[in-house]
Amino acid sequence: MEVINTSGRRKTAIARVYLKEGNGSITINGRDYKEYFPTGTLQYVVTQSLSVADAIGKYDIQANLDGGGINGQAEALRLAISKALVELNPELRPPLKAKGLMRRDPRMVERKKPGQKKARKKFQFSKR
Repeated sequence: MEVINTSGRRKTAIARVYLKEGNGSITINGRDYKEYFPTGTLQYVVTQSLSVADAIGKYDIQANLDGGGINGQAEALRLAISKALVELNPELRPPLKAKGLMRRDPRMVERKKPGQKKARKKFQFSKR
């Protein structure tokens, strides 16, 4: 089996994934995913698409993560893994899509406007 290469994005995070048959190791930027994502919630997010596809322990995943925060990186990785699994087996698309794992989350940070404190917050108004 050849190596499958896909990418996923979330906010400003980008995940590049290389999936191949193996024993189920997930390596992110040269580190184990449990070391890279210390909380159980983020570890669940990373393995969610594998559990839906019933593919835990079947594929080795090598990932390069860049940009964004830890949560955005985990969700970008989840999307990339989902896309790789569908490329490998197109029959997995309906269950992954039903769980919402095939959709790129379009929400981005709103830009800061001039004359304001943040995107929506204004400076305190003084009548006198």
